[in-house]
Amino acid sequence: MGRERVKDITIITVLIMVVSASGADLIADLSEGVTSLHLIQEVVVVFLSIIALVWLLLGLRKQSLDILTLKDELEAAKSAEGVPKKYILEGRAKLSDVVTQQFFEWELTRSEGEIGWLLLKGLSFKEIAVVRNTLEKTVRQHASSIYKKAGVSGRHAFSAWFIEEIL
Repeated sequence: MGRERVKDITIITVLIMVVSASGADLIADLSEGVTSLHLIQEVVVVFLSIIALVWLLLGLRKQSLDILTLKDELEAAKSAEGVPKKYILEGRAKLSDVVTQQFFEWELTRSEGEIGWLLLKGLSFKEIAVVRNTLEKTVRQHASSIYKKAGVSGRHAFSAWFIEEIL
């Protein structure tokens, strides 16, 4: 389970505990006849906690749906390619060898190499994070390291490094 998921579950658990404890306290206070101001304060705490909980759950649901959509789009893109002609396959194999050799010469780590390939394939940082089951921030850090090792300024220059002379 990723750190973000653990963080989300922890926040949800804390909010549920706040709602439960505040709700129980509110019920107890009603039976004891406390001041109206105190009751209003507790109602506000329960209400705001419920709103925060619902907001967080809706955000997590949207995030899960976005991830499923991205995965479906990636699968659709893979299956839509069809079977390329022999010369295309040979060209891809040669380019793959060149990229692999260059990654080795730049001394990219295994993770940097995987991210480098996904960058060359045109995936966004968010898509790479989903594919690799990691944080987008981590992908950005690896990408910065790749660009530095390659001596380029960013994503476009990185891709251009491999295809500039071909075109």
